[in-house]
Amino acid sequence: MKLTAILTAAAMAAALSPTASAQTLRLGTEGAYPPFNYIESDGTITGFDVEIGLELCKRMGEECEVVAQDWDGIIPGLLASKYDFIIASMFITEDRKKQVAFTDPYYLAAMTHVVPKDSDITEFTNEALAGKVIGAQSGTTQADYIEAVYPDADIRLYPTQDDANLDMASGRIDLQVGDILPMHDWTSKTEDGSCCELAGELITDPEFVGDGVGIAVRKEDEELREKLNAALAEIREDGTYQTINDKYFDLDVYTMK
Repeated sequence: MKLTAILTAAAMAAALSPTASAQTLRLGTEGAYPPFNYIESDGTITGFDVEIGLELCKRMGEECEVVAQDWDGIIPGLLASKYDFIIASMFITEDRKKQVAFTDPYYLAAMTHVVPKDSDITEFTNEALAGKVIGAQSGTTQADYIEAVYPDADIRLYPTQDDANLDMASGRIDLQVGDILPMHDWTSKTEDGSCCELAGELITDPEFVGDGVGIAVRKEDEELREKLNAALAEIREDGTYQTINDKYFDLDVYTMK
């Protein structure tokens, strides 16, 4: 048999072999943003984002592994092919669209102020909060918001949301801005969060919260983006999304109702 025939036969056998499969997709998330994504005591990465992401993989017929990445490096990690898509409660904003492509939103976005229960803060203007210590997680839309809206405040930025919560509970900051859902959970369902409460109107300015929360892919991965969109529509339609939603939240985060 000629060498070319041998190589062709080998290639066909490999393609037909049950052990030959597409490369495992990698799902990137932060792992430090409960209840959306967090690491269990046994090292398992879980949460709403992760469960939605793994269900989308299942619907696409793909094997997926979960990769944890610090928030500040999460988009660079995608661009460096450390993982194939990001599902980490990332707001769809114009600035981020310059770097990555987004799927349709998989839940709506809103932010909130959080203050100590004994706080005398009742107004949320730059003038009223001048000199106040205001915190947020660095590299987030919440950080962008407080830096833009409260330039005369003492701004403190933290590597993770848990770090911001810790300083809030310890009385080291007067106010923080966070995503409504984890802030609601923290203040209503945790012991350290019982120190504090949500305050003011929800922050829904499109300049900061964008078009909702989406899954980020590299711009060249249009086929993957389309498959994720189709899978998302499917799990919304058949009720699987709602089942996962109800494990974590008291309202439908897709509609905020």
